[in-house]
Amino acid sequence: MYKQFRLKPPFFELGPKAYNYGEDSVALALKAEEISKKYDVEIVYTPQYADIPAAAQKTTCLHIFAQHMDYIPVGRGIGTVLPESLKAAGACGVLLNHVEKPLSLSALEKTIQRADEVGLATMVCADNLTQAAAIAHLAPNILVAESPELIGGGTRTGNIKDEIERINDIVLSINPEIQVLHAAGIVTSQDVYNVIAAGAVGSGSSSGVLKADDPFAMLEAYVAAARRAWDELHK
Repeated sequence: MYKQFRLKPPFFELGPKAYNYGEDSVALALKAEEISKKYDVEIVYTPQYADIPAAAQKTTCLHIFAQHMDYIPVGRGIGTVLPESLKAAGACGVLLNHVEKPLSLSALEKTIQRADEVGLATMVCADNLTQAAAIAHLAPNILVAESPELIGGGTRTGNIKDEIERINDIVLSINPEIQVLHAAGIVTSQDVYNVIAAGAVGSGSSSGVLKADDPFAMLEAYVAAARRAWDELHK
């Protein structure tokens, strides 16, 4: 775990995947920073690799994470993502093990270790409770609990609070320093509110923001809902 990195809850992860790039990516980063300051909600932004330098240079309080990283050392490795290159580009962390870019537990362990070595925080996705427990032993900074069937617009059903508490309890019993973000199934701002109100310290979205008619307005609605839920829960 990269000890120098910890977010103040509630926080939000904005993952554009490959929905935008270039000027559009920078514009979204600038808007995200404006919203972050307005609501006092820290935002992790995971742009395309090529957009990391511009996003990092043009923002001051946004947390720029890469979408993936390989554990290779400096040297051979055409087509791979070198940890040192991400750090030099301005990233402060890396997203790992997303369902669209899965890693074996062995590779994940080595990648987290390399990130720690170069000073990059790690935000690692877990599909279910069993995987969350296994990943917790690897000590990432943030664990993202998200069910694959909910990614991209699925709807959360059942007792959200019980589900969130189960995952939080197992992860924090293994490593209380890990921050647990709950995402997927985030379609409306009410979904963000519900997740935070149920005990999550953070949430996030990709398609919910990027595929909205007005991504800026949707992002603000999500972040405002996170702030409102947190404040009501902790008043």
